[in-house]
Amino acid sequence: MRYYVIAGEASGDLHGANMLKALQGKDPTAVIRAWGGDRMQAEGATLVKHYRDLAFMGFWEVAKNLRTILNNIKLCKEDIAKFKPDALILIDYPGFNLRIAEWAKAQRIPVHYYISPQVWAWKENRVKLMARVIDYLYIILPFEKPFFEEKHCIPVDFVGHPLLDELSHFDTGSEVNFRKQHKLPKDKPIIALLPGSRTQEVKKMLDVMVATAKQFPDYCFVVAAAPHLIDSLFEGLPVYVVRNDTYTLLAHAAAALVTSGTATLETALFEVPQVVCYKTSALSYAIGKQVVKLPYISLVNLILDKNAVPERIQSDCNSKQLATDLAEILTGVKRQAQLDAYKTLKEKLGGSGASAAVAKLILERTHA
Repeated sequence: MRYYVIAGEASGDLHGANMLKALQGKDPTAVIRAWGGDRMQAEGATLVKHYRDLAFMGFWEVAKNLRTILNNIKLCKEDIAKFKPDALILIDYPGFNLRIAEWAKAQRIPVHYYISPQVWAWKENRVKLMARVIDYLYIILPFEKPFFEEKHCIPVDFVGHPLLDELSHFDTGSEVNFRKQHKLPKDKPIIALLPGSRTQEVKKMLDVMVATAKQFPDYCFVVAAAPHLIDSLFEGLPVYVVRNDTYTLLAHAAAALVTSGTATLETALFEVPQVVCYKTSALSYAIGKQVVKLPYISLVNLILDKNAVPERIQSDCNSKQLATDLAEILTGVKRQAQLDAYKTLKEKLGGSGASAAVAKLILERTHA
């Protein structure tokens, strides 16, 4: 069978790779073409375009790059038509993928959507479009099932969260070896800094994270640098930098400062107390406030439906505030409260097996 997969971010590439591994285990003759990254390519997909060329964040940034985005959509449609897939598998990345889904539906190409757009957060009007152009929707967050099925009468398959698959077989290794490999001091506890995976957000977050780190001379601050980001972003920083080793970093960290996104959930699943922080351009934030109607920005708090981890946004995301929050989770009651909340979080997400579950459903429905 022929499968065409589209993921526009690092997390989508990760989950897409695990899904492809499971899919090929069930369909060894699979031919796969993809928009994604190194991980999907490593699983045998022929890569059309890397997600680093697709990642535009914020309203202003999208507007500036609109011509590039439209050209990418045109290229993608042409490539899919030429490939003639038996199934189109879209992973999150809604601004791009929903346009492709609408076109593919008209071409009678079966559309499988893995990891739903966050329409429960904003642009809920997209639900009608999703119902019309998506044949099968696979969701990974427990609160999404009642949102789609009860509120909007759209059948979905809850497959569990794919991060649990990734972590279930991840070998953290020894802390001694990790420190030796990255030339970290032997005696200072590690604080992880996760500034994001997009160049624009990393630039904004690194300044405030580094300013916070300077207030804790007895700790070793380590930036998790996404593998596709250029070296110059991290040159001259008074902190350590590791590439393509975020999970090992989290496994040995005492606490973390984390830019909102999937990383907040990853940090929680490694049971690392965290402070969630986020900054964007003033224009993007002003527009975002008008359209995003959620009580929290982190997946941890959204899933738990309570303020389990502190969230510092825009002006509140400053080094003084982050230093106060960080000090509170290094020891004491607030640290333990987060660790207790993480146990509940894992229970809500269920067990591992999302990648195998979605691969099984896609294969069954493609052969049906």
